[in-house]
Amino acid sequence: MYIQQLYTNCLAEAAYYIESNGEAAIIDPLREVEPYLELAKSRNAKIKYIFETHFHADFVSGHIDLAKVCGAKIVYGPGAKANYEIHAAADGEIFELGAIKLKTLHTPGHTLESCCFILIDETGIEHAIFTGDTLFVGDVGRPDLAVKSDLSREDLAGMMYDSVQKLLTLKDEIIVYPGHGAGSACGKNIGKETTTTIGIQKKLNYALQPMSKVEFVKALTDGLTEPPKYFFVDAGINKAGYDSIDSVLKKNTKSILIDEFQKQVEEGALIIDTRDPDTFEKEFIPGSINIGLGGQYAIWVGSLINHTTPLVLICENGKETESVLRLARIGFENVHGILKDGINAWKNAGLVTDSVHSINPDEFVKNQAGVKSVIDVRNEGEWNSTGIIKDAHLITLSKLEDTMNTLDKNEHHFVHCAGGYRSMIASSILKKHGFNSITNIRGGIGKLKEAGVTLVSA
Repeated sequence: MYIQQLYTNCLAEAAYYIESNGEAAIIDPLREVEPYLELAKSRNAKIKYIFETHFHADFVSGHIDLAKVCGAKIVYGPGAKANYEIHAAADGEIFELGAIKLKTLHTPGHTLESCCFILIDETGIEHAIFTGDTLFVGDVGRPDLAVKSDLSREDLAGMMYDSVQKLLTLKDEIIVYPGHGAGSACGKNIGKETTTTIGIQKKLNYALQPMSKVEFVKALTDGLTEPPKYFFVDAGINKAGYDSIDSVLKKNTKSILIDEFQKQVEEGALIIDTRDPDTFEKEFIPGSINIGLGGQYAIWVGSLINHTTPLVLICENGKETESVLRLARIGFENVHGILKDGINAWKNAGLVTDSVHSINPDEFVKNQAGVKSVIDVRNEGEWNSTGIIKDAHLITLSKLEDTMNTLDKNEHHFVHCAGGYRSMIASSILKKHGFNSITNIRGGIGKLKEAGVTLVSA
């Protein structure tokens, strides 16, 4: 028996490769299928099953393309319906894979068809469970992502309570392989570890503690923020089907010259600059939004931009395909071109560039007495756990564009986040909308605290 977790930091997503006696299964694959095909080939195995724990909302899965290539059967949980051939497993249904078995455990709550798969080893012992978005480290899946359902989040939270009761009957030593880690919006506060055990979660996970269904529903729904805007789009794509990733990459990685680039922008295309924030701040094309490949690029594109918006990209040389692929993972396939030679092409055409003024935390501390406006673009949980700078404007990044009209464009604003990635996104958005008196604080709240900034409770 062989198990490999394939973790993708950009989406905080875990796919799994499982193998026994030359037969392999993939659980929750990402959109590009080559890594799974190459892994199976390197181990002289044939992919027999593709298990989907649910219709994913945060990424477009590679199950359809993968099944076409290797002929594997696509398996979903009970009640699942799609516009392509699938097997909707019954609760308790067993699938044989070499000398091991995978048993379906229906666990609705995150979505109606959500399920886990229990791995039974060669000796008949329940060895591990692949929990998808039902159970995470320190959390369970958010209960508001059922596609085209009249059920409220309280209804789904009640279902999640019943599903948790099933999980509580499992033995403590069973290894838990969840679908996501820290940074995913599929849970409220997912831990940083990417594996755990049932026993550890019984001790440490708030959702697995003894409580009534009423108490559980309240705990699960309290503080639940709106899901990113692209979530329901991706869930629909995963149900309906999609174009092959090869065709998407071919269409979306088109290199364009400066005249075509300007034409696309004039016709409404949004410029996304995927370079590192430290590079972007020095010079960029006016109107660009900086969402760098070094962070959770896809998540923030999907959270801030409508998936129908036409895009043009500025990339470092050699990063063009990666920039497009990571967008395609979340169903963003509307890239109208990538500027050939990037920012250099813009400058060589004699066109003006813009920049973001940035300072280090110690410089902020030195001049804090004269600072009138600080914008903190972290989220509510971060404000509550770490504290805030007194009188700061608390505006989560995902809400910035909708609430910036509450800010004075004539005021000088200092922008910070937790580490510097989101604050540069925020600074670029503000600059795009005419806020020209902006200073980005590098390093975020932790570095500010080290530099001597006093924090107060949110």
